Amino acid sequence: MKIHFIGICGTGMGAVAELLKAVGHEVRGSDEHVYPPMSTQLASAGIALMEGFADRNLDWMPEAVVVGNICRRDHVEVLAAQQRGIRLTSFPAIVEELLLPDKLPLVVCGTHGKTTTSSLAAWTLLNAGRDPSYMIGGVPLNMGHNAAVGKGPQFVLEGDEYDCAFFDKKSKFLHYRPQVAILTSIELDHVDIFPDLPHIKQAFRELVALIPEAGVLVVSASSEHALDCAKAASCRVERYGISGSCPDDIEWRAAVTGIKTGGRTTFQVHRRGQLYGSFELGLSGAYNLENAVGVIAAMANLGLSPEEIASGIRRFVGVKRRQELRGVAQGVTVVDDFAHHPTAIRETLRGLRGRFGTGRLIAVFEPRSATSRTAVFQQEFAEALAAADEIVVGAVHLPEKAPPGNRLDVEKLAADIRKRGVPARAIADTEQIIDTLVQRASAGDTVVIMSSGSFENLHERLLHKLGDAVQPCPPSDEPKVRKLLSLVKLPTVGVPDDLAELWTLKDPQGEVMGCVALEIYRDTALLRSLAVHPERRGEGLGWMLAEMALLRVRQRGLLRVCLLTEHATDFFAEKFGFRPVPRESLPPEVQGSSEYQRFCGHAVAMALEIT
Repeated sequence: MKIHFIGICGTGMGAVAELLKAVGHEVRGSDEHVYPPMSTQLASAGIALMEGFADRNLDWMPEAVVVGNICRRDHVEVLAAQQRGIRLTSFPAIVEELLLPDKLPLVVCGTHGKTTTSSLAAWTLLNAGRDPSYMIGGVPLNMGHNAAVGKGPQFVLEGDEYDCAFFDKKSKFLHYRPQVAILTSIELDHVDIFPDLPHIKQAFRELVALIPEAGVLVVSASSEHALDCAKAASCRVERYGISGSCPDDIEWRAAVTGIKTGGRTTFQVHRRGQLYGSFELGLSGAYNLENAVGVIAAMANLGLSPEEIASGIRRFVGVKRRQELRGVAQGVTVVDDFAHHPTAIRETLRGLRGRFGTGRLIAVFEPRSATSRTAVFQQEFAEALAAADEIVVGAVHLPEKAPPGNRLDVEKLAADIRKRGVPARAIADTEQIIDTLVQRASAGDTVVIMSSGSFENLHERLLHKLGDAVQPCPPSDEPKVRKLLSLVKLPTVGVPDDLAELWTLKDPQGEVMGCVALEIYRDTALLRSLAVHPERRGEGLGWMLAEMALLRVRQRGLLRVCLLTEHATDFFAEKFGFRPVPRESLPPEVQGSSEYQRFCGHAVAMALEIT
């Protein structure tokens, strides 16, 4: 089929376009904001992209035009399609029509946790060799892409309750034919399209009613409204939760058994009162633990063993923009989070406390979403943000979209937080926010930036202003890394590659002064390419880079990290506890790596077991 997308550079639209292209359809699209990474991503998928909207964009006469929910009925390409008799459809409807037949849809829905939960479900299936299809509203860090077509029967979909298009006002998830569903929570949200909570619950009841009798609904026992909506199900319903916050008689119940280094949680899960298995999760916060239990329940119903599920849960890294570590500069950890609802903000702040250090937790909040820019949650935001040690509230984004009488009052919000004994200030100018953070944050502190948008690239600008930032290496910096490695006479082959994480340390001018890489082989990491510019040696930068690499190893849930070195055995032994090991004891995948081969038997192999 020939399919045209209006606004193809949107995250969801672009993902569906790529999926349809992958299964053999001819796909093109148009957008007025064409820039990387989506433009390059679509180009690499072989999808023609037209910049700007015009009726001539339909001259190739597609058979269907996919219209996003931001398109108005008077859009130039909508009118052109109607004049030419071309069928209009929405992206959820085209997914239902062309991608879901012969698949087993697992739909993850709820007010909170959809993206992380669906990412964890897709990754657990992938890790177990099931090769699922998936379509997720964020980018899972384990996969690096938010959508793919797999050969397995399962199709994991993040189910959004938002509407589809101007001609299709029902919720997106009603197109997804759920056979298995995870319902995480229900609260008032999306106040621009839902006038009240009963209307939201009605949408979820309609979704639950779609699950066939042979299917299963996995529902959070901590959400009263979710449990109420589950009554509409004709299928089997299984409740999940955490001991102490839910009834003991639920089908899936988790109990925390310990907290490991880096905030990793160990826990046991009981199924109908019987021990089902022991698990470890790298994400912090009770809500993430609860989401993981929901995934465990769904995976068990899809036939995975406890061991397969445990491996996937342990090795899950997280989702881009969900408690994502953006870098460390001058000992200050900068974290990016998408949270924009009071409940999500409160739980995220609770989960982050102490995860990256013992210093203060400083929250920076931008009211940006359709709900957060209104006054609906004025008091709830104050209560939620007060879970941090200090708060900065940015300006309301696009305030004209919220009427003055129903617009979030950021000055009042800051004042209400201060009444709770927590320092807070409202600052409209982003550059002034950065200056304030540079003055206020100290080594050991965590700064979490909470916004549903870019926030004028606040994360990168803050790291740059602090200086000597250790952060993930973007593609644009790869030539600088190779230059540094050549300067210190280290090979550049294999860095970065599809197995590696590459981190750099940059000075205030943006020059790469150090780097370190990890190659990941199942449960083992190979630490390599640790380099510091000759002009900066003796400042402890090598220690900072190695510390970041080991932090990432723990966050990834790996069991060991190994390396090969000729001259730094004392450094790794004394600073981090590495021990020499026989080279032949390293995993076969490590022995086959370019790093292993280049030493040709004249370096010491070292390993560190992660506890």
